[in-house]
Amino acid sequence: MSGIIGKKIGMTSVYDANGKIIPCTVVEAGPCVVTQVRTMELDGYNSVQLGFGERKEKHTSKAMMGHFAKAQTTPKRKLVEFKGFEDKKSLGDIVNIDIFLEGDFVDVVGTSKGKGFQGVVKRHGFGGVGGQTHGQHNRLRAPGSLGASSFPSRVFKGMRMAGRMGGDRVKVQNLEILKVLTDKNLLIIKGSIPGAKGSYVLVEK
Repeated sequence: MSGIIGKKIGMTSVYDANGKIIPCTVVEAGPCVVTQVRTMELDGYNSVQLGFGERKEKHTSKAMMGHFAKAQTTPKRKLVEFKGFEDKKSLGDIVNIDIFLEGDFVDVVGTSKGKGFQGVVKRHGFGGVGGQTHGQHNRLRAPGSLGASSFPSRVFKGMRMAGRMGGDRVKVQNLEILKVLTDKNLLIIKGSIPGAKGSYVLVEK
């Protein structure tokens, strides 16, 4: 599956031909540099590693400086491997958003916003204990019984409980590309994608 690395700019809206307003997300995608080519003979699989975003040399290890020097490019902040590029790529090649067309459907991978420690109502959609009669007090958002008795006298693994929420890798599939602004390296993608503004995303074709 070919793709490109990008950065989430934010959300906006556009009008379609019928005058209906469509919410969409703006993504700055590419240009990406091919920093490594994996082959079946050397690595056991075929893929292309792309680099995106600039990094200062003083913040880059010597090993990574040598890695980027092979591709004759400056240090990159984000490195991701993609499989399935139709045309063969070589070290130092540039991948732009011209691999996408308006109307294409893509999958977008990002890291969801971290929400900290949350209760079961927000984290799992519980309804709370409910009811304010029969002596209920401060129980509206409580998880209720956890289901364990004298046997096995413990909470089963995987029980939906309060805990840390967000910060997970999330993939949203089949999002339509509404516009491709090649001169500005911008993709206008229908709908919302995971992550905060300025976070890195992967757009897979």
